[in-house]
Amino acid sequence: MNCLVRVTVCYIGNKVTSCLCLLNLKCSGSWNWKRIQVVNMGLLSEGTPLTWEETKAKAEHVREHGIEQFINLYAKLRDRTGDVLKWGDEVEYIIVKFDDENQRATVSLRAGDVLPKLQEKELENPQTVKSLWRPEYGAYMVEGTPGKPYGGLLAHFNIVEANMQYRRAEASTLLKDGEVIMSITNFPRLGCPNFTSPPYAPNPRDSVTKSHFFPDEAIYPEHPRFKTLTRNIRERRGEKVAINIPIYKDVNTKIPVENWHEVEKGAAKPDCVYMDAMGFGMGCCCLQLTFQACCITEARTLYDQLAPLCPIMLALSAASPVYRGFLTDVDCRWDVISASVDCRTREERGLEPLKHNKFRIHKSRYDSIDSYLSPQHEKYNDIPLVHDEAIYKRLRDGGIDHPLALHVAHLFIRDTISLFSERVNQDDKNDTDHFENIQSTNWQTMRFKPPPPNSSIGWRVEFRPCEAQLTDFENAAYVCFVVLLTRVILSYHLNFVMPISLVDENMQRAQRRAACLSER
Repeated sequence: MNCLVRVTVCYIGNKVTSCLCLLNLKCSGSWNWKRIQVVNMGLLSEGTPLTWEETKAKAEHVREHGIEQFINLYAKLRDRTGDVLKWGDEVEYIIVKFDDENQRATVSLRAGDVLPKLQEKELENPQTVKSLWRPEYGAYMVEGTPGKPYGGLLAHFNIVEANMQYRRAEASTLLKDGEVIMSITNFPRLGCPNFTSPPYAPNPRDSVTKSHFFPDEAIYPEHPRFKTLTRNIRERRGEKVAINIPIYKDVNTKIPVENWHEVEKGAAKPDCVYMDAMGFGMGCCCLQLTFQACCITEARTLYDQLAPLCPIMLALSAASPVYRGFLTDVDCRWDVISASVDCRTREERGLEPLKHNKFRIHKSRYDSIDSYLSPQHEKYNDIPLVHDEAIYKRLRDGGIDHPLALHVAHLFIRDTISLFSERVNQDDKNDTDHFENIQSTNWQTMRFKPPPPNSSIGWRVEFRPCEAQLTDFENAAYVCFVVLLTRVILSYHLNFVMPISLVDENMQRAQRRAACLSER
């Protein structure tokens, strides 16, 4: 398939005044809502969402039963071995509407219309579909994956780009005139006035987000999870999220850029692009891949060895220097998303003494990993790991070794932030929803994924740092490289492990402007 891409971005000083992108593609496609169970953002259960106060009251229940579920699953599957390499990618897309006459681009809030049609083929015959489609946070976003996982044959690497092209083409047939589906990390004018089509004004008083910039209508409307997460993160935190990204300063930059630091005192910072809603982070797109290991030991090895490479891949794939219409001094989405879902209270952030909360937590729940999982790499865990001691003891009593128990006990210092009334009471021997509820809302650079219960799927690892690229060729190149790298690591017993504190430092360096050229 031939693709022609033309991108024009217009600036006045640091302000992006308009965007024009043309992408010509051919294709075919479809969807089914009932079959959705899991998306990139985590477990996607259906039911009646609880309020934050109701969810908060069930937090210990979810933690207690989530740990029991993990212990039971681990006891059943710890010795599972012999699984072959299977892997797949996830590409997130933004539906963009172009007004060529006025040289203006907006995000089109039509994901709720497009997604049901994209899943019709999966509903009719799930065994033969070439692509799977899932909802994402934004009402302008969709996520596409291959219909079946790839294997380890070289022939499989040759069809990755073709499958990505098929997905793009499939979705494109359902778009209206002027609409294009684009694999871009961030829409440059997200949060600017009238950035949606149709246009909606933010409602900082009565909306779920309370945002000055991001209207509730831009959140995917067909599942209650997304607005529930937005509301509960804000209510748990006790205030709106606050995202401040330093402005890029050149001779044309007007200082101060805006006066939000005077309006939102204590939240907005001077000379920064200020954003105040979850949508600025979770409304970004990324490129992720998950691969199956032969056993739990191999999965833990790959988790550890790939973690130090996450900053490198983040810097190499950097694709998002513009936020809310301003050119910033960073090239990546990572800290934007991290701040957009930072549900820590003032006590947990160290701004007030601990009184109502148990832990001082040093990172958002969206951040880099905090420890290695393999026993031989424990000495590189040079940052004290905040964890729930009672949960750690229960895991150890349940037969979990020290590094893995510490990892899970660290994940479980977090509260659940989304719970449905129909899923409160579960069978801990056969369900894992409570475990996944917390595991899947710890959005880290790497994710260690146990097998689902009663499934043919094995132990897996998810690689999460890469930014989405404009073309299918680039996206395919990144995912194929990472999968091939895992084969080299295992075959040659390569060791990339370094102190975890240096990985954290590298994650910050990786986001700086032109990091792949100027940082070390």
